Amino acid sequence: MTAHSKPAVDPAVSLFSKTQTQSMSLNRIISERDAVSQAREAKTARLRELRLEKEADEMAAAAALAALPKRAGKR
Repeated sequence: MTAHSKPAVDPAVSLFSKTQTQSMSLNRIISERDAVSQAREAKTARLRELRLEKEADEMAAAAALAALPKRAGKR
């Protein structure tokens, strides 16, 4: 007979297969989480740039409006 009998090998193979499947699932979950995180960061950066651009435009418009001479009222 061999050193490893059939019943002793099957649980080891089964446990290894289960561990390998869990590891692959964990790797897939981690890469999906990283992809979602990167997408969120990119969207946040894009929205921040748009907000800053809008605020700069508003400030420039306010400064231009303040620079206009005031009209004299009717007397």
